[in-house]
Amino acid sequence: MTAALPAPVDKFAEKTQPKRITKKIRAAVDALVHGEAKTITEAGEQAGLSRSHLSRELGKPHITALLRHKVLRNLAINSAKAGAIKVQLLDSANEMVRDRASRSILGLARIAPDAGGGNGGPGRRGAGWLIDLTDEPPQVAGLVI
Repeated sequence: MTAALPAPVDKFAEKTQPKRITKKIRAAVDALVHGEAKTITEAGEQAGLSRSHLSRELGKPHITALLRHKVLRNLAINSAKAGAIKVQLLDSANEMVRDRASRSILGLARIAPDAGGGNGGPGRRGAGWLIDLTDEPPQVAGLVI
């Protein structure tokens, strides 16, 4: 007799409406996201809002969520363009530009050169001379050389 009963439904619970965001706030957020405004002051002027009011509004969670959503959407759209530019830079006449573009692309593919540098990393010795500048003479098997 212990059959699964449906969860009780609270008929008196208030349904929360999404908080309203004014057209001016949306315009200011769009200006910030698309680079039309570099500062909150510029975005407020373009949207017809004061800096202090816009700053207060941007601190509210539902407006911060809108800003984050728009930024992520903008990045997703423009990431294809950025990738195409990196690929075009591989054909640059400048060797440094080609090197940096190739490192960037290989880094995104998680393919990376050795981080140790040209000699294989710290502690490894390659071909060449090693000059010891210490004050103490080296000892081999208890003998001072």
